[in-house]
Amino acid sequence: MDKHAARDAIVEAGWQAVRDDGRVRTELLEAAYAEPRLRQLFPWTGMMELHFSRCTEQRWTWDIPYIQPATDNAYQISGPLRGETIGPAATAQEAIAMVVQHLPAGCGPAFVGTPEELAAHEAATQQSSAG
Repeated sequence: MDKHAARDAIVEAGWQAVRDDGRVRTELLEAAYAEPRLRQLFPWTGMMELHFSRCTEQRWTWDIPYIQPATDNAYQISGPLRGETIGPAATAQEAIAMVVQHLPAGCGPAFVGTPEELAAHEAATQQSSAG
């Protein structure tokens, strides 16, 4: 299995785990998975929230907004850090659009590894393209 196929399998397993844990509303998961820019990221849940990481291993990254459930089947988009609020969304599709609008520049497929390994990879990539 090549590097990209292995990454895709790890990310897909993450999506399946999020589906199986039942903490996030089904319509939100379906909308997030239908969005290619989010489907390539590693999903995780906490406190009924849907988070997205640029790496596949814990501690995961905290540079992407996350979605919290709100009353009346609405959502609250927060982040990327706790205490930062983007705003409310009436539907799952609106919530997903708000997250996509606030993705970090150059946010691509999840990196297989930890946040520290991702940072080292990005630093090395920047050095090689600068030199």
